[in-house]
Amino acid sequence: MAVMRPDEASAELPGWETIEELFSALESPLLAYALRYTGVRAQAEDVVQEAFMKLHAQFESVEQPRPWLYRTVHNLALNQRRAAGKTVSLEPVSENDDHSAPAEPADSALPPDAQMLRLEGIGLVRISLAALDERSRELVRLKFNDELSYKDIAARTGLTPGNVGFILHHALKTIAGELAKTGVVS
Repeated sequence: MAVMRPDEASAELPGWETIEELFSALESPLLAYALRYTGVRAQAEDVVQEAFMKLHAQFESVEQPRPWLYRTVHNLALNQRRAAGKTVSLEPVSENDDHSAPAEPADSALPPDAQMLRLEGIGLVRISLAALDERSRELVRLKFNDELSYKDIAARTGLTPGNVGFILHHALKTIAGELAKTGVVS
């Protein structure tokens, strides 16, 4: 295997003038890469979309966008895997349903006071969700309960994927602000 000097390697890599050219060249390989980590195509699509959105925000300052994108996709996919183990349904369980599971399963690894804090936090998230407008609540439900990609949510709602991302971003920012007021998050 021949070893290249950094200046030779950069000379052989294509120079991307626009983010659109970069997207066209790297979307498929990045999706395959993300899919290895997430195991779910919709999640891989979300990871790649988020990576490109982050790149778009700082495109002029990123010197090597290809390795930057792969590193970002890798990190986002790992973060998503970690978060998947911590996900709790945001749908309240009906008290009239005799066949339902308990509202939230107790985590026996947590001491009772930590379990109470966790349940309190979940309740505050539900209250914050209820304060959102109907469209924002629906998008949050489709994203986090149904685990749909922005593209799938857009197809169901008639919005553009970019608009879905915008609305979700502001809905989550609103929820985070409400939780910060109550001291659940800082």
